[in-house]
Amino acid sequence: MRFNRMLLSTTLVVVALVVQVSVLARLHLPGAVPDLLLLTVLGLALVYGHVGGCLVGFGAGLLADLAPPADHAAGRYALVLCVIGYLAGLVKPESGQLRTATGPMAVVVGAAIGSTLLYAGVGALVGDTAARHVGLGGLLFSATLYDLLLAPFVVPAVMWLARRAENDPLAETGGASGKASDVASGWLSAGTGLRIGSQRGGFRMKASKARVARAGRIKGVKRL
Repeated sequence: MRFNRMLLSTTLVVVALVVQVSVLARLHLPGAVPDLLLLTVLGLALVYGHVGGCLVGFGAGLLADLAPPADHAAGRYALVLCVIGYLAGLVKPESGQLRTATGPMAVVVGAAIGSTLLYAGVGALVGDTAARHVGLGGLLFSATLYDLLLAPFVVPAVMWLARRAENDPLAETGGASGKASDVASGWLSAGTGLRIGSQRGGFRMKASKARVARAGRIKGVKRL
C-alpha cells in the first residue's frame, strides 16, 4: 500500500477503535456493540479494492485484538475483518461510482451478519461459547440494526476521505456541492445523477462548439 493510504487508514482505524471502545461500548445497548471499526474497513475497501481491504481489515482487526479490554484470543477479529475487507473490496465498482445506496447497504448488512457468524464460528473452534449464552439471533439482529443506522454517516465520509487522499478527480469538485457529487455521498443526498448528467451535457456542448469552430476555420482556409 502507498504511504498516503497507510497513513489515512491507520488514522481512521485508530479513531474508530477509540470511539468504539470509549463511547459506543459504554452505551450498554441491548445485544451487540455498534461496530464502527467494521464500517471503517468497509468504506476503505470500497475505495481501495479487495487487496487494500484485506490488508486494512487485518491491521484493524489485529489492533482490536490487542487493545484493551479485549478478552479473546489475539488474531480472532483480525481474521474476521481480513475476510470481510477482502469480500467487500470485490464489489468495488469499476467506474468508481455508486448510483444508488442499495448496493452499499446490502454490503453493510452482509458484513454485519457475516462478521458476527464468522466471529462466533472462530470462537467455537477455540472453545469460546459466549455467543451461545448471549443468543446468536439477538446478536445478528442488533449488530445489523446498529450498523445500518451508523452506515450512512460513517461509510460515505470514509470513502470521501479515501478519495481525497488518492487525489481522485471524483472527489475534487470543491465545497459542499462537490461532496454531494462524490461516489459515497449519494447515501445522504439526492440529485447526484442529475448533476453528473448535466456535467456530461456541458462537456458535449463544449465539444460540439469546438467542432463547429474548427469547421469554420477550415472553410475559411479553403476560401483563401
